[in-house]
Amino acid sequence: MIPNHHIHANILLIVCALALAVGSCSTNDHHPSAAAITNREAMPLLEEHDVVTLISDSGVTRYRIKAARWLVYDKSDPPCWDFPYGIQLEQFDEKLHVEASLRADRAHYDQEAELWRLWGHVRAMNNGGDKFYTEELYWDRKNERIYSDSAIAIRQKETLIRGIGFDANQTMTQYTIRQTNGLIPIKE
Repeated sequence: MIPNHHIHANILLIVCALALAVGSCSTNDHHPSAAAITNREAMPLLEEHDVVTLISDSGVTRYRIKAARWLVYDKSDPPCWDFPYGIQLEQFDEKLHVEASLRADRAHYDQEAELWRLWGHVRAMNNGGDKFYTEELYWDRKNERIYSDSAIAIRQKETLIRGIGFDANQTMTQYTIRQTNGLIPIKE
């Protein structure tokens, strides 16, 4: 049997060790502060990593969305989605071949305005095979319009068209390029 004074000494050592451990925690640790917890606008409702989502229409897979990180802010003004490490969208034909795609280093979606902003190495391909290269692109879902004021290059089969700014329908099959220049091969 252990004497009482040894039990009390052991309990005292445990309490001291716990006090030292708790006391050694600093405010610089990466734990959420009380201010961050009470500011719901700055906290995402949902945070997902390595997202791959398939969307089907009438039982046929039509779209795939990939993102390394997806944040949903339901209490921000306006509510939004943020993709800080980029996004990739692909549209499939009936045989699951990619017929159109869109990729960007960063993306943000304003839920109220139904407006996507994609920036950083934006690459798109429409279902006609035209390839678009720009640094920033907006997709206005309400008005079914895609546009940019940034420099753009469009690669068609044998043509490269450049400009500053463009407007397009949301499938990017009909578009107008502003301040254009480019190389168009002419056969004799």
